[in-house]
Amino acid sequence: MDQTDLIILAELSKNSRITMKELGGKVHLTGQAAASRVAKLEDTGVIEGYSIKVNQSKLGCYMHAFITIYTNTHNHQPLHAFIETQDHYILNKYKISGDGCYLLECRFPSNEHVDQFLDGLSKHANYKMSMVIKRT
Repeated sequence: MDQTDLIILAELSKNSRITMKELGGKVHLTGQAAASRVAKLEDTGVIEGYSIKVNQSKLGCYMHAFITIYTNTHNHQPLHAFIETQDHYILNKYKISGDGCYLLECRFPSNEHVDQFLDGLSKHANYKMSMVIKRT
């Protein structure tokens, strides 16, 4: 990997829908040469995939929360099974060290949905929830 590859990654991170011709222009290559570099980055696993950023508020999910989960048993399977049924609320899930065992980033359409989620979660683990006020 060289400096050109790093610039390509930076440009694709900003806009993964950029045309190869536009990308080539930004890194002083032809579109075909840029496409070859991108293909090589994909083949070697440096680029794992492409994604979109969804505005959750525009989808009706106004409540944004981080939930730290504290398990009180070594059998986490029932907790994992519950979380899988609630996947539509979960943006990201992490196994963590330090304060807690897992961290969930969630979006909910209403307080009622938050309450239902937490009622179900409390059957499997303890939790601490932090509501997002605004992104800075």
